[in-house]
Amino acid sequence: MNYNAKKDSWTLVSIILLILFIIFLLYPLFNLLKEAVYTDGKFSFDGFKTFFSEYYYWSSIINSVKIAVWVMIVSLLLGIPFSYFYSFFNLKGKKVLFILCLLCTMSAPFIGAYAWILLFGNSGLFTEILKSLGIKGITIYGFWGIVFVQSLKLFPLVVIYMNGAFRDIDNSLLEASESLGCKGLNRFFNIIMSLTMPTILAAALLVFMRSFADFGTPILIGRGYSTFPVLIYSQYLGENGSNYHFAAAISVIAILVTAIIFIIQKIITNKFKFTISSLHPIEIKKANKINSIFMHIFCYVLVGISILPQLYIVNMSFRNYRNSILRPGYSLVNYSKALEKALFTSIGNTLIISVVTLAIIIVIAVLIAYLVVRRNNILNNTIDTISMLPYIMPGAVIGISLIVSFSKYPFILTGTLLIMIIALVIRRMPFTSRSATATMMQIPESIEEAAISLGASKSKTFINITVPMMTNGIISGAVLSWVSIITEMSSGVILYNNRTITLTISTYSAITGGVYGVAAVFATITMIFTVICLIIYLKSTKLEDVKI
Repeated sequence: MNYNAKKDSWTLVSIILLILFIIFLLYPLFNLLKEAVYTDGKFSFDGFKTFFSEYYYWSSIINSVKIAVWVMIVSLLLGIPFSYFYSFFNLKGKKVLFILCLLCTMSAPFIGAYAWILLFGNSGLFTEILKSLGIKGITIYGFWGIVFVQSLKLFPLVVIYMNGAFRDIDNSLLEASESLGCKGLNRFFNIIMSLTMPTILAAALLVFMRSFADFGTPILIGRGYSTFPVLIYSQYLGENGSNYHFAAAISVIAILVTAIIFIIQKIITNKFKFTISSLHPIEIKKANKINSIFMHIFCYVLVGISILPQLYIVNMSFRNYRNSILRPGYSLVNYSKALEKALFTSIGNTLIISVVTLAIIIVIAVLIAYLVVRRNNILNNTIDTISMLPYIMPGAVIGISLIVSFSKYPFILTGTLLIMIIALVIRRMPFTSRSATATMMQIPESIEEAAISLGASKSKTFINITVPMMTNGIISGAVLSWVSIITEMSSGVILYNNRTITLTISTYSAITGGVYGVAAVFATITMIFTVICLIIYLKSTKLEDVKI
């Protein structure tokens, strides 16, 4: 089927999408750059000069990169073995193990940080136990605390990616290597790791970007350890007032740093490009007794430690807090206080924002996937490239750019649900877009040709044939998008007000206000939403894990 870029309905769709991306993505980025290089109407690099002339500011680049690199390394060291054991060997309770693993990553980053403060903070549960045993000096605060908390949250993303990669390995390759004497660790490092290197690099990039853009964890447990997102936030909503000019300059630098990392990853990935025809799926084996014990201990202990904060938060939501002081016993006092602190407003806003955002993302992602795969031309490739820009943009940067662009007449959107929705659509679009595009590539074009030859119009073929065949791919990306939407923090904390507050931001506000019991309630309800989301995904796709 040879589609030309002629003026038809699909060309109109392409033009509309391009206009939307120009208005809500490129225009804000242009204004962000303009704000960064203009001071009082005059062209100036003062913001950049200030940043690079003072150690406190430029060290935040090094700090953020150091954290992201360490988190990436630790997440890979935890996630790859976990996925290998899960995919190649018969582990007991595999489905439960994977669901618990997934729940570790399906919560706002700072919720885990908050829980670890309750456990290992200055007066944390385990801190007090260790003190009673004469052990002092163990703390969750600072650089290594951030690395620890982020790694336990992000390693499941590596597991999700690697599960898909291991499933795609052709078992005949492994049998051939084994027949040539390549076994055990030698086969793992030389064959399996080589075959999955593109996926490893993709997972590493995702973890790096997530860690680099994380605002909640460093601000709660960093204890003065400055990072990019925290620095941007402090300049926008600092104690000494807002400094849009400097915040914009920092945001531009953040985009450049992440873009460089993205380009480096792409260059390295291109060296490992190859295709695998997985005609013979890998065979799940039963390990010998010693190896089996080690695998079960590794997987269950890792998941147990990772899920511990979430379980402790649920427990704390029922503890008897009085005026922020923890008293003996359990009660519903925290839930009662949460009702007084706009619980229903937070839930309502979260549902409205997440549902509307997800609906928009799905529609746009499906259209982009179809245009890129079936109507490949310069215009559609440009749209595809633009849609992926948010992948390298921290949430705080998106928030700042939208405020700079839509806080003045005639486009006043600040303080509305609409600007929250726009920010989340932009920020979370790449997840569903990539998933939908990958699925679209697997659909034979001959099926659409057959429908058209039988008299169906192109639009009916798209709606009745193509879209239903893309369902699994759409759901896969949409679930990850929806979870990331309801747990979004870095852009929301800059854009929200009392009328647009969400569950995640309510949790953060309660923590910073010292109302820990109420914070636990908001966090628990957020986790319930993520569990429901996961159940819907597993039921609708009839799969045992998440595919990317």
